[in-house]
Amino acid sequence: MTAMVMPGDEDVRVTTLPSGLRVVSERMNHASTVSLGVWIGAGSRDEATNQHGLAHLLEHMAFKGTARRSARQIAEEIEAVGGDINAATSIEYTCYTARSLEEDLPLAIDVLADILLNSSFAADELAREKGVILQEIAAVEDTPDDLVYDMFMARVFAEQPLGRPILGTPETVGSFDADAIRAYLAEHYTAGNMVVAAAGAVDHATLVALSESAFAALPRSAAARPIHVPASYTGGETRRVVRTDQSHLVLGFRGAPFTGGGHYPLQVLATVMGGGLSSRLFQEVRESRGLAYAIDAFHWAFTDTGVFGIGAGAAPKDIPELVRVAMHCLRDAGQTVTEDEVQRARAQMKVGLLGALETPGGRVEQLARQVLTFGRVISRGEIAARIEAVTAGDVRAAALGVLASPPTLSMVGPKIRPGDLKLADLTASGAH
Repeated sequence: MTAMVMPGDEDVRVTTLPSGLRVVSERMNHASTVSLGVWIGAGSRDEATNQHGLAHLLEHMAFKGTARRSARQIAEEIEAVGGDINAATSIEYTCYTARSLEEDLPLAIDVLADILLNSSFAADELAREKGVILQEIAAVEDTPDDLVYDMFMARVFAEQPLGRPILGTPETVGSFDADAIRAYLAEHYTAGNMVVAAAGAVDHATLVALSESAFAALPRSAAARPIHVPASYTGGETRRVVRTDQSHLVLGFRGAPFTGGGHYPLQVLATVMGGGLSSRLFQEVRESRGLAYAIDAFHWAFTDTGVFGIGAGAAPKDIPELVRVAMHCLRDAGQTVTEDEVQRARAQMKVGLLGALETPGGRVEQLARQVLTFGRVISRGEIAARIEAVTAGDVRAAALGVLASPPTLSMVGPKIRPGDLKLADLTASGAH
C-alpha cells in the first residue's frame, strides 16, 4: 500500500491499495457532511457497437436490488440517516455517489460497494428499467436544444463510440440482458480502473480501511489510466427539420485533449467568446444585433481529443446571419484578442473553478477524475498557474487553430431556405 500528500493541497491524501484500487480524499474543515463516490474509468465511448447504451443501463440497474437489499432498502437506508445516493454516466466515466454525515460514512460505503459488487439484475427490474430509459431517449428526441448536441457529437465523431449518445437507442437497449451487463462489469469494473473518492468531513485513514474491506472482492488489476477507443475528429453537417418556433444550432471545430498543453488556451478562448455578458458573442449577437436570447462557446476536452463549439437558439429567419456573425467573431478573435480580454477571462475561470471546489460535491468529482485521468491530483495552485500563463498570443493562435479544421454544423428546427446557409460558406475567408 502506498500513500502520499499532494503538494499545494495539504489536506489531500491518495492511497493505492494492493488490489490497485486508489483512494483519494480531502478533509474540508468547514464541512459537516462528506461527499463520497466511486468513479470507474469507463463510459459510453468504451462500449462495443452491440453494447451501445449498456454503461448507462448498468448505472440504472445498480440501484434495483442486490443479494442483501431490495431497491427500496437501498434508498431507505441512506435516506434514514439524512443522506442521498445517485449515479451518472458520461462519455469517459461512470460514477456512483452518496452524501452523508461523517459518522454514517461506513453505511454509505457499504451501500455503494453492495450495489457495485452484488447487484442481482432481476429480469422484472431489468424490463422496467429498460422502459424508463426508452422514456429518457424519447424525452431527448422531444427536446430540440438537447437533441442538437447529440446530433452534433454524432457528426463530429462520425461512426465512432465517442460520438454516440450515452443513452443508446431503443434497439440496443431492448437487446440487453443480465449476462450482457455482467460481461461489461467484468471487463471494466476492476480495481485498477476505479477510484474511491471523498471530500468534506472525512478522515483518510478511516476511508482507506473502509474501502479496503468493502471492495475486497473487486477483481484485481494494476492502477492505470483508462484506455479508451481512440477517436478522430471528422466534421460535416447534420440537420433535422421539426416544427418549432426556434431553431437550435451548434457550430464546432477540432479542439484539444486534456493533455498536451492545448486545453487551457482553448478554455480561455471559449470564455472570451461566450463566457458572460462582456464576451464577444454576447455583445455582437445579442446586444448589437438582437439575433439570439442566449449564445455561448465551449471547449470539451477528452483524454485524447477535444471539440470547440458555439451553441445558440434563434428565430429560423435569423440563423444564417447568426452563423455568419459567429464565424466573423471567431476569425476576428484570431487576430485581435487583447490582454485585457484574456485577463478578464482568466479571472472568470479562476473564480468559477474555486467556487466549484468550495463544496464537497464539487471537490470530490474533481479529485476522482484527476486521479483517473492523470494518475495524480492537480493542486488548485497548479491549475491557477496554468490558467494565468495563457497569453493573448496563445488565445489568438488557438482561434486560428480551430478555424484550420473542417467545421461541423448541427441544426434542429424549421427548414432553412436552400442557399441561405451552406457548410461551404463557413470556410470562406471573408468577414460578415
